[in-house]
Amino acid sequence: MSKVQFNFIRYANCWEDADVLLNGLKPKPGSQILSIASGGDNAFALLTAQPEILLAVDISAPQLYLMELKKVAIRELEYENFLQFIGIDLVDDRIKTYQVLSSSLSSEAKAFWDQRLAEVQLGIIHIGKFERYFQVFRKYLLPFIHSQKTILQLFQEKSPEDQLKFYNNEWNTKRWKLLFRIFFSRFVLGKFGRDPAFLNEVTIPVADFIFKKAAKELSKTACTENYFLRMILIGEFGSQLPYYIRRENYGPIRERLNCLQIEKGLIQECFNHQTFDAFNLSNIFEYMPKGEFHTLSHEIHKAAKPQARVAYWNLMVPRHLSEVSPSLFTPDKELSTTLSHADKGFFYRNFQVDVCQ
Repeated sequence: MSKVQFNFIRYANCWEDADVLLNGLKPKPGSQILSIASGGDNAFALLTAQPEILLAVDISAPQLYLMELKKVAIRELEYENFLQFIGIDLVDDRIKTYQVLSSSLSSEAKAFWDQRLAEVQLGIIHIGKFERYFQVFRKYLLPFIHSQKTILQLFQEKSPEDQLKFYNNEWNTKRWKLLFRIFFSRFVLGKFGRDPAFLNEVTIPVADFIFKKAAKELSKTACTENYFLRMILIGEFGSQLPYYIRRENYGPIRERLNCLQIEKGLIQECFNHQTFDAFNLSNIFEYMPKGEFHTLSHEIHKAAKPQARVAYWNLMVPRHLSEVSPSLFTPDKELSTTLSHADKGFFYRNFQVDVCQ
């Protein structure tokens, strides 16, 4: 982690399916939950479960400043104005709205955003390094592969047979295969999308893995309602919005904002504070050697209440708490398999839920 830069926003959105997360963790009202902050989206989503405390943790200060700005915007803005401010809907002047919100930010967060008003004007869900990576793909490569008409056809409702035929005959061209593998290669993804250090534990061909995962999703009818895929290929979520910005969830999230605590650091630095009923650990295990993963598994167990549930994603590095520490964690295999199949984060290897013993 010492090789990774944390002076900018890496993820403006959580690229992990909150519907899957909530179904996996099954948090009960009054629970104490620990969540990786990232873009804040899934921590906000967990507030709909009415926890007593939700502790959002991240090693990156800019990610926490992003979450803080989203939190203030949810508290202060009506639903339609919030969608306009963050970049879902169009609006002429986001800076004017920011200037109203900024008085409620911490001094650190305000200083950060005051230096980035141009990014505020763009809409804060579009400004992460990962989002800009997809913007480059969408703007400079995709037009050389497919016309706008073909891209929109991908999302049109079809029968399963017609969707598969469309993918095989219209989408999966030689140019798509070539440019996809170049753009999503280990080198390009590491340099412009994520960080080279995040791929240290990856031993498989990166582009081949992502291509196969994309092929599986694009050939299914479920892709027509995948808001992650729409953002990658079109630049907007469309009518199918992430969980935390759906109209029906906005009020419940706003009502529970006082339960949300934001803290900078590693998750194990929070374990002395309290114990937890549920953990949303994103895909943090992906980045650590097996020895460090094993050590962290014991620290998580010490901070867990009996039968606490731990949810996390595997991308290109398989990590399982129930395998590295089988006496401490039991996998919820059937649920994990079911939710992995339903996951809109199609690029992940699997979604995993383990139960603390």
